[in-house]
Amino acid sequence: MRQYLTGRVIAAMMAAAVALGVGAQARANDVDLLNDKTLMNETTLMSTAHVYHLRLQNEHTGESTDIVYRVGDLYIPTALDQLNGFLRDRWTGAVTHYDPREFDLLHSIMAKLGRPDGVINVVCGYRSAWTNHLLRTASRNSGVAEHSQHIEGRAIDIRVPGVSTVKLRDTALSMDAGGVGYYPKSQFVHVDVGPVREWSFGARTRHAKLRTAKYSKHRHGRKGVIRHMGD
Repeated sequence: MRQYLTGRVIAAMMAAAVALGVGAQARANDVDLLNDKTLMNETTLMSTAHVYHLRLQNEHTGESTDIVYRVGDLYIPTALDQLNGFLRDRWTGAVTHYDPREFDLLHSIMAKLGRPDGVINVVCGYRSAWTNHLLRTASRNSGVAEHSQHIEGRAIDIRVPGVSTVKLRDTALSMDAGGVGYYPKSQFVHVDVGPVREWSFGARTRHAKLRTAKYSKHRHGRKGVIRHMGD
């Protein structure tokens, strides 16, 4: 069950994050909340909780964010709003409410890569239905799924500087948390929190890639079925 924070507890969490030295840019607008000394007990309690932190760079807009979006079991609404805006549809500017589990997945992938403070390059975040249709029909081999998880705010296409896409793909697959798409030609990996499945696109024919992905799924004992080729 997701839990969200407001008011005094958010301020306490920000203070805890300050003590841990992460997410300075994201906390800049909340510094004034830390002046209330009555928050000290809450701050002490929160300082022992695990801090969930992301550093993202948008490859298309050049924007970046360094943000604490969760502490312990509690999500920070203002941080989620910032991430939703950061991941907006770059063609239309539309914003959606991302499933916070997607952020947790990115956090877990970076931790498993041994890069908890590393930067994730975002190739694609949210896509509106209009944008998804436009991209899907732009080419017969667009690699864009008709019912993409990007439309639902459950998917992000990523690269991690200094990490090969093969290693990034394998790390994402080891999470067993949703869909993983491997795009060797474009050199990015799609990760989502939809049904567990995997696919590869862009190196050989679509038929060959589907067969390879099915074999890989049975070999590793992964759950689910491949519902589409594309993200």
